[in-house]
This record gives sequence, structure tokens and C-alpha cells, in this order.
Amino acid sequence: MQLRPLGRSGLQIAPLVFGGNVFGWTADEATSFSLLDAFVDGGFNLIDTADVYSRWATGHSGGESETVIGKWLRKSGKRDKVLIATKVGKDMGGGKVGLSRAYIRQAVEDSLRRLQVDRIDLYQSHDDDRDTPLEETLTAFAELIAEGKVRAIGASNYSAERLVEALALSERIGLPRYESLQPLYNLCDRAAFEAELRAVCVQQEVGVINFFGLARGFLTGKYRSEADLAKSPRGAGVKSAYFNPRGWRILAALDAVAERLHATPAQVALAWQMAQPGITAPIASATSLAQWAELARAATLQLDAAALHSLSEASNE
Repeated sequence: MQLRPLGRSGLQIAPLVFGGNVFGWTADEATSFSLLDAFVDGGFNLIDTADVYSRWATGHSGGESETVIGKWLRKSGKRDKVLIATKVGKDMGGGKVGLSRAYIRQAVEDSLRRLQVDRIDLYQSHDDDRDTPLEETLTAFAELIAEGKVRAIGASNYSAERLVEALALSERIGLPRYESLQPLYNLCDRAAFEAELRAVCVQQEVGVINFFGLARGFLTGKYRSEADLAKSPRGAGVKSAYFNPRGWRILAALDAVAERLHATPAQVALAWQMAQPGITAPIASATSLAQWAELARAATLQLDAAALHSLSEASNE
């Protein structure tokens, strides 16, 4: 499989990232293990998670996804075949939130313990923390890199202004820089990334691993009516965000391209993202082996110029 460089980090990743938010939530431990095995056996290598996954679920406190991944790494012995990306900064309760040096030092140890690893390949700021100076945050990350606990760092949910500020600071005072950005991006959600962030990432050679690559499942085509919304815990959010004329227009374009190329809407939606300037690899999740097998084929699906044009036109704001 053709690997892509992630920024200037030296990390090389496959063009599709597995979103670990489902592990220990909508995919139980046994299913998660089988998904991770299939992911690696298919030639893919970057697994994205976060300390906060899946604190939103009833009875969960956060750390569930990292714990499942750690158990799989121990059982499978496949640590050398994968890159582990996790995040810090979202509210874990009890005052555990933000990007202060003290909290990062605490949180990284918790993540390393749950993941059962000595080093995190990509450690990401999950949210911008304007209450903590960027220099403090980046200095904390620099310490972790020097200690061998982290290989590279990335940012998630940063504005273009703050990303530029952080990159300039790193260059000015010699601190490690954010080598990746994790923004919202897909056929339905284009504006936030394309308006300003893409130009920054391309110019500064920052890798992009975008989340919600399938727009909470809407781009799979499984949500086409009110009755379909009960198919997933994400159903309610899908209706409010995508049940509108533009959403239906995008689905129609996906259906047409998928039929012509003998593919599925999900495969086409992900392949479109992989072909966009600045995108390194979209993040997508699956909760069954059949779902993952479908998504994996997106990595080898080549969209012709007509397909790319029709999808871009249908999804224009």
C-alpha cells in the first residue's frame, strides 16, 4: 500500500486511519480485536484514539478505547506494525482538562498505561486551550519527546489563526511543532477546512487526518429517511446536520458515481477526500468486519476527473 508522509514528522501512514472512538463503546472488546487485526492485516497502520473516548457513554469515565487498544497490543504482539495516535485536553472530569504542563504530564502517563506502550507515536492537543500559553503546552510536549514518551505532536480542532501562531512559535524558539492537524472535513463539511486551514497546512507541510470522514455515517447512504435514524446512536445528529436539500444532493451524486464505478457511497466519499489537496488520510470507523472490509477498499479506489468534479459540484455550499 502506498504510504503518505505525515507532515515533517517522519511518520509514514496509509491513506485511511481507523477511528478508535468505537472501541469499548459500539464495538465490544472481541469485535474491536477482530477489527484491529483486519486493519493491520490489510496493510493499514495508524490508529487514532483519545483519552476521553468514550466518556460520553452511560457508565463510562473515559479511557475505554485506549484500554481496549492496549489489551489488543499485548495479545496480538503487533505493536511494531502500527502507529498509535491519541489526544489530550478534553474534559475528563475532576478538573482533568486543558493543555497545561502539569496536566499533560499527568495525562500522558495515564494514556501510556492504558495503551500498554512506552511511547505514543502521535500525541495531539484535542482542543485549543486559550487559558494556557502555547509556549507552556509546546514546552511540555518537547519534554515528552526528549524523554522518548512521544514521537511527534499534532493539533485537533485548531483555527487557522491559532495553528499559524503555534507553528511560528515553534520555529521562533526551537520547540517541536504540530506536524498534523485533525479537522472536521468530508463532502458535507467542507467550509471550515477549505476556507483557511487547508492553505496553512499545504504551505507549512502539516499533515491532515480529518475526522468524521463519513459525516457520522450519512455518507454511507444508510440514513435516507426518519426511520433510518434509529440505526445508530449518531442518528439524531445526522438528521439535524445533513437532512436538507444539499445533503440529498450529495447522496445523489455519490450514488451515481458509486454505480458507475461499481463501488459503494462510503468508498467513493472517502476516495474523494483522499484525492483532495492537503489531505493525508481521512479517519473512519467501523463496528463490524463487513463494514471495515467495505471501507478498506476506498484506499485503492481511483476516482476519475468526472467523478471528482461531480462530487465537488454537488457539495459546494
